[in-house]
Amino acid sequence: MKHLSRFLLVTMVVLGCKTMQAQSKDNPWAIGIGVNAVDFYPVGEDAPQGGMFENYFGVDEHWNILPSVSKLTVGRYIGAGFSGEIAGSINRIDKFGDISADDLTYYGLDAAATYSFRDLINESGWFDPYLSVGGGYTWLDDEGFGTGNAGLGFNFWFTDNIAFTVESKYKYAFDEGYNKHFQHSAGIKIAFGGTDTDGDGIYDDEDECPEVAGLKEFNGCPDSDGDGIADKDDACPDVAGSAEFNGCADTDGDGVADPQDECPNVAGLKALNGCPDADNDGVKDSEDKCPQEAGPAANNGCPYLDADNDGVLDKDDQCPEVAGTKANNGCPEVTVEIINELNEYSKTILFDLGKSSIRKESYEALDAISEIMNEYPSTVFHIEGHTDSQGSDAFNLKLSQSRAASVRKYLVEEDGIDASRVTSEGYGESRPIATNKTAAGRQQNRRVEVSLEKNREK
Repeated sequence: MKHLSRFLLVTMVVLGCKTMQAQSKDNPWAIGIGVNAVDFYPVGEDAPQGGMFENYFGVDEHWNILPSVSKLTVGRYIGAGFSGEIAGSINRIDKFGDISADDLTYYGLDAAATYSFRDLINESGWFDPYLSVGGGYTWLDDEGFGTGNAGLGFNFWFTDNIAFTVESKYKYAFDEGYNKHFQHSAGIKIAFGGTDTDGDGIYDDEDECPEVAGLKEFNGCPDSDGDGIADKDDACPDVAGSAEFNGCADTDGDGVADPQDECPNVAGLKALNGCPDADNDGVKDSEDKCPQEAGPAANNGCPYLDADNDGVLDKDDQCPEVAGTKANNGCPEVTVEIINELNEYSKTILFDLGKSSIRKESYEALDAISEIMNEYPSTVFHIEGHTDSQGSDAFNLKLSQSRAASVRKYLVEEDGIDASRVTSEGYGESRPIATNKTAAGRQQNRRVEVSLEKNREK
C-alpha cells in the first residue's frame, strides 16, 4: 500500500500539471500511457555495471520491466517544434546491473523539454523523431536522488492525434553511487486541446477564419451565399454569383457585375457602366434628357435647344429652364424690386440682445430669402450687418460682422445656398439710415440688408 500510494501521488502530480497553465489557443496538450524498462548496466565501467552502451539491448539480462501500465506523461506544445513534458513512472528492480537486487521499488518524476524534427522531415507526416533534455527525481525504495536526463524518442502518428511512442532516456544521477541508468519506454500518446473558437470542427491554427464558422473545403471560412466562393474572397458574399465576377452576379447579363453596373436590371454597355444608350449618342439613357434623339453630352444628350425660349441655347444657358438675358448667360437678372423684396424680409430678422444668435421666429423670413435667391442661381448676394451708435465703435463693428455672418451661415447650412453665392460683411454704426438720437431711429439702424455683390461699395 505504501508503494501504491506513492505511485498515485506521482500520477496526481503529473496529471495535475495540465491545469498549471491556462490552455493555449493553438498549442494542444498530449497525454501518454505506457510501460517502462529500467537498465542500470550499460552506464559505466565498474561492476556491477558494464561500459557505456555495452549490451544496451540486453533485455533478458539487465532490463527491469513491470508487466503493467507503469508510465504516464502530460505534455504541452510550446511552439517552433518545442514541447514541455512531465512524466511519472513506477517499476520493480530485481536486476541491478550485473547482479540481482532485492525487489526494489522504483519511482520516477521527470520534467523535460523536447524538440521534434517532424516539420523538418515532413510537416504533418507520420514519422516524428524527437530529442529531450531535462531533469527529475528518482526513488529506490526510500532512497531518493536527483538526475539530469537526455533522451531520444520516436512518435509514429497513425491519426492526427494518436501516436505510438518509443523512447530511450539516459538519467545521470547527481549523487555518487551506481544509480545512473537508462529508462526505456513505449506506449500510446494522445494529442488534444486544440482551440476551435467558432466550433466548425477546424482548429484555429488551421482555420483561415477562426472566429466565423465555415467549411472544411474553404479551410474553415464560410460561403454565405453558397456560390462556391469563400466569403473572404467573395466581393458579394451575400448574393450568389460567379467566379468570373469574383462572386458577384450579373443580373441583366450584359457582362458588367451588378456592383459596378449602374443599371443592374437593364442590359447596357460596358463603356457606360452597364447602362443602355438607346439613341447611341454616348449619353446613357438615365442621364439623357432626349433618350430617343441623339445629341451631344454637353447638351445632356439632346440636340441643341433653347428650352426656356430666352434666346440662349441650352448648351450655353446657365439657367436652361428659366428665361433670362444673354447678358447674364441665360439667367434672370435681379431687379430693384427683387432687392426691395429681399430687404422687406431682412427687416424682420431678429437677434438675441447684444448677440449674433438668430431668434427662431426669424427662420421663416430667412427661408423666404433663400427661396428668392434660388431663383437667381448665377447671382452673388451680399449680406450687410449694421448697428446703431450705442456702444463702442469696436464692439459695434464686431457685432455687425458676426450677425451678418450668422445670416450667411443659416442660408448656406440650413437652406443649401451655395457658399460661393453669398458673402457677408459688417459695417458697425458707419452707415445709418436714420438718426441715432431717437429710439425709433436707432431701431431702423439696427438691421441686416441684402444687396448684390457686384454692386456693393468696397
